[in-house]
Amino acid sequence: MSDNPSVSGQTETDRYPWVWDYELTRQEFDDILAGNSVKWDRLDRDWAAIRLIEYAGYREMIRRIGYGDFAREWPRWRSRVRGERFRASLDFLADWIQTKHPELMIYGSRQSVLPQSTLSAAR
Repeated sequence: MSDNPSVSGQTETDRYPWVWDYELTRQEFDDILAGNSVKWDRLDRDWAAIRLIEYAGYREMIRRIGYGDFAREWPRWRSRVRGERFRASLDFLADWIQTKHPELMIYGSRQSVLPQSTLSAAR
């Protein structure tokens, strides 16, 4: 893989749909999100989380970031997320996790991807 962040030669199944503009495999993105890797001096955990928040669906975002990591890290990520209404809804989510469901704080992306049953149970 080259050091150039432009897309070249990967098939759509090799990378996530929310990473259309960088030459990153799914595994590379997952490593960045877990905080195990930084690419091109700027693609770090914060970048990966914000990518998920803005472009993946809610279930995928929570499954990959985790309730706990989302609630803990949201204040740092908030200013980088576009759309005031979207930020307000995520403010509510972060507060809901911490105040109404603190038991969900143990789930974070650094442990593993959340099981589907956890997402269904938190409704």
